[in-house]
Amino acid sequence: MSKKVLIAVADGIEELEGITIIDCLRRVGADLTIASVQKCEIITARKVKITADCLITDCIDKTYDLIALPGGMPGAENLRDSRELTEMLKKQKESGRLYAAICASPAIVFAHHGLLAGKKATCYPGMENKLPDTSAVNQRVVIDGNCVTSQGPGTALEFSLKLVELLFGKQKSEELAKAMLIK
Repeated sequence: MSKKVLIAVADGIEELEGITIIDCLRRVGADLTIASVQKCEIITARKVKITADCLITDCIDKTYDLIALPGGMPGAENLRDSRELTEMLKKQKESGRLYAAICASPAIVFAHHGLLAGKKATCYPGMENKLPDTSAVNQRVVIDGNCVTSQGPGTALEFSLKLVELLFGKQKSEELAKAMLIK
């Protein structure tokens, strides 16, 4: 059974993180939607153009097994400022479905909107002071209930494989890691 996944993007996201999440989830057959909070063609932090499948407004009434956010600056701020994405993330958390963020997004998006209340999380080093609980900030990937966070570009593959595991199982994640020459 395919899992429905939403990857939210915006101008200024960290392209390595966004593309790694997209690549890993597509390799395992996730029903993936890339939705922009601004316009369909975005420019990443290092001037890479990415064309989203749709705008976030097209996704509001849909249900996803996972909503994931890349980080990067000012990408995380652009994601944070989307009223529609914020409402979707709050519903995702309340429903018990997975929501995930990497790099600046746990601190800039999740913490800002109260999505880390009662949760352990990690983020890009130097942004820890924005997290409500800093006890797990030195971990590369943190899972607390239905919330998954990670540190940054260097942990993007580990983060993405963990998302695969949570959605499709440990065996599928290990198969993907082996096929990608990680294990």
